[in-house]
Amino acid sequence: MPMAALAGFVDAVAFLHLGGYFVSFMTGNTTRLGASIAEAEPQTWLPAFLILLFVAGVVAGTLLRQAVPARKPGWVMVLVTAMLLSAGLAAAAGHHWLAVVFLAIAMGAENTVFERNGEVSIGVTYMTGTLVKMGQHIAAALRGGSRTSWVWYALLWLGLALGAVMGATAFLALGLGAIWIAAAASAIIAVLFFVPNLGIETA
Repeated sequence: MPMAALAGFVDAVAFLHLGGYFVSFMTGNTTRLGASIAEAEPQTWLPAFLILLFVAGVVAGTLLRQAVPARKPGWVMVLVTAMLLSAGLAAAAGHHWLAVVFLAIAMGAENTVFERNGEVSIGVTYMTGTLVKMGQHIAAALRGGSRTSWVWYALLWLGLALGAVMGATAFLALGLGAIWIAAAASAIIAVLFFVPNLGIETA
């Protein structure tokens, strides 16, 4: 849930700054890309660029996981934190577009934190699949299955939603200075992955 909240926070900051484009929700950017092409908008390149940056972040996170021998999720969060810190520095220096580049890479990398057998096991920056799984587990509960298995997915969605509210609120108050809050939260999450016996996945 904290990582979903982080993604919601960052995406809301970027969404408001970019006027309706995303750094973590690539389905939305793909729809914007298609609509922009159809309407011949001059900013057609923007959603395509954000998608490429997001994929680059996924590639970077995956390669990092393969390169480190242990505490793989923690090291990926170190990468995410480094990207968010870089975004904060870029924004503070007035290089807002460079800040957006780092934000999109960070969100792509964050999705590689949880893997099983080489595949992403939990997508923390997008919720469509999570809501589908929640619906499936609710259906299973109605047919006599576990009555609580859907709760995890609901909490994941709630985390993203609450993070988005906090991110939007922070942006309205601080502008891109809100990135520093995200960087601090990411650093705390990264540290927790390196603390033994917390029950956090370390594979």
